Amino acid sequence: MRGLDYRWIEALDAVISQRGFERAAEHLCITQSAVSQRIKQLEKLMAQPMLVREQPPRPTSAGQKLLGLYRRVRLLEQELLPEITPDDSSQPLSVSLATNADSLATWLLPALSPLLKSRRIELNLLVEDEARTLDKLRSGEVVGAISMDATPMPGCVADYLGRVDFLCVASPDFAEKYFAGGVTRDSLLAAPGVAFDQHDDMHELFVQQHFNLPLGSVMKHTVRSSEAFVRIAMEGIAYCLIPRVQIQDELASGELINVTPEIFLTRRMYWHHWALESGVLTELSQRLTQHARKVLPQ
Repeated sequence: MRGLDYRWIEALDAVISQRGFERAAEHLCITQSAVSQRIKQLEKLMAQPMLVREQPPRPTSAGQKLLGLYRRVRLLEQELLPEITPDDSSQPLSVSLATNADSLATWLLPALSPLLKSRRIELNLLVEDEARTLDKLRSGEVVGAISMDATPMPGCVADYLGRVDFLCVASPDFAEKYFAGGVTRDSLLAAPGVAFDQHDDMHELFVQQHFNLPLGSVMKHTVRSSEAFVRIAMEGIAYCLIPRVQIQDELASGELINVTPEIFLTRRMYWHHWALESGVLTELSQRLTQHARKVLPQ
């Protein structure tokens, strides 16, 4: 954009990351007045607010998009101008990604581990339901997102990662208590299940599609942790839809059993990222997609 000064966006980024104007000024080694002036210049150029001035400050929707642009530029600078950021003195590079909890609990960290060990990267993972991770890329909060949406945004690429099969599992004691006569409409109305958050409709859709139960008719706990899903099932608290790849050992040992062996739910996952990438982002995308395709069914 003509007239855009990246020092203005740097000031915006500092105010958000440092959670205030005073600490942003210290971080940038300028006065607090200069920080405020830079952000005002940015808002004047864009003709709209970039910052919600509350405590702590947060970016507006437009501010989030500019921050996404700024962070991508920083990644490119590190790759194209290494002489200005020598490895022994450079600040860690902040890379924000959006992921669903199941990927984080299974294959994502092993995929990124070699890169995180070899490069000075400050990883920021935003965990959302896989149906909403793409919103974080759209808003500019992240540079890449794991999503079940196959359609890329303009300027982005959606690389296929693999298939995730969700099994309906429970502990043997739970299955004996609630499903001794099989998994039926009546037994599902009595048995508690689990959802990730208030937006997670996977459990409800599963029982609606396969057992003709209306939405909102089943009891379910709400737990924002994929690892806790496994623990809840093993403790006999509820039955859960859990990725097969996450519970292979528990199924083999008999600690968990598949209570609907003829029925499972499949979701295909994609890595969404900007089409024009270089350096760290290119390496990150390659490692992520290659590892996912090794561990996830295709």
